[in-house]
Amino acid sequence: MQILDKKSIFFDLDHTLWDFDKNAEETLAELFVTYRFDRLGMHSADVFIETYTRNNHRLWAKYHIGEIDKAELRKARFADTFTELGVDPALFPLQFEVDYLHICPRKTNLFPHTHEVLEYLQGKYSLHLISNGFKEASRIKIANSGLANYFQTVVISELVGVHKPHPEIFHHAVANAQTHIPESVMIGDSIEADIRGAQGVGMDAVFFNPHNQALPEDIKRSITGLNELTKLL
Repeated sequence: MQILDKKSIFFDLDHTLWDFDKNAEETLAELFVTYRFDRLGMHSADVFIETYTRNNHRLWAKYHIGEIDKAELRKARFADTFTELGVDPALFPLQFEVDYLHICPRKTNLFPHTHEVLEYLQGKYSLHLISNGFKEASRIKIANSGLANYFQTVVISELVGVHKPHPEIFHHAVANAQTHIPESVMIGDSIEADIRGAQGVGMDAVFFNPHNQALPEDIKRSITGLNELTKLL
């Protein structure tokens, strides 16, 4: 791939730097035991976590494009998981969600090479974050994971009022960073929200593809590990 000549780099947070699935899995495994979900007929924490993860990804995709809101996402991800596993969603304990929202953002698992790559890039570029995550959780994740000092600006969609891939959030982030679209590149894991969103405003983008999924034709640049950015940038 051609080396990108840029001045500003915009990163997504969840599933790109902060390992959402790993942190969620740890939290859900702990709470599965705490709340004795085995008594509800769920004999495997692994099946519960796998089902939740699939539903959560599906619902976040809807949230990105505005089909559901924050409240609907949070309500449906556990209710749908219970239903799929044959358990009455009315049995879902509301305190579970409260505990999940408290514990999960405080987990600190990042994707491999996150710190070393950000340190490398910080010496060459201005670094920024654009997240579709919720404001309370995003702030905790950034602080607890030691990411705050790398980024000159942080844009959280809930505070802006629009989500990636909407053009407005990219224009807002670029203006907030006091840079320009031709000098910028977006790095993220969501083809729709991060990559096509950036490309839609004329910004270069690099798809973070740790699972090495098949690429649509409009995705021109991709990496499977963050350390590949040291060769690209």
